[in-house]
Amino acid sequence: MFFEKYDDYKVMSFLPFFTENSFFTILIWNTWPFVLQFNGLAWLFLGVPTSSSLLYKEEFEKMKEKSPDNFRLDFAVSREQTNANGEKMYIQTRMAEYAEELWELLKKDNTYVYMCGLKGMEKGIDEIMIPLAAKEGIDWIDYRKQLKKGEQWNVEVY
Repeated sequence: MFFEKYDDYKVMSFLPFFTENSFFTILIWNTWPFVLQFNGLAWLFLGVPTSSSLLYKEEFEKMKEKSPDNFRLDFAVSREQTNANGEKMYIQTRMAEYAEELWELLKKDNTYVYMCGLKGMEKGIDEIMIPLAAKEGIDWIDYRKQLKKGEQWNVEVY
């Protein structure tokens, strides 16, 4: 199981973001009883084209209701939602709304990211993080490589 391989799973931050029918949606749902023991933060960004494509919406909302301090949930519905500039709401667009908070989490040793979905999402996240990291004199691309090497940044894109 994903969480069990980390000794400090009870305090880690976990930021999964993925699209539609990913393996990880099923993984989170099937391991949720175990996740209830987790007292860190799991923040799910889920992107779909239409609200009718939101698989497990009610289940995820129940998780959030049961564990509001440990489970955050943000949907990005690209064909129905827009940001303040009128741009389509993709995962990276939604994440941009929380960019500074996400950057603070990504700087912690106990934050783990699992990204699954379209390859363009990764570029969009880079565009968010590059200027934030640069403010602190950090090269985001190098930093992301370090996270990946430490198994804190896990990507499955197509």
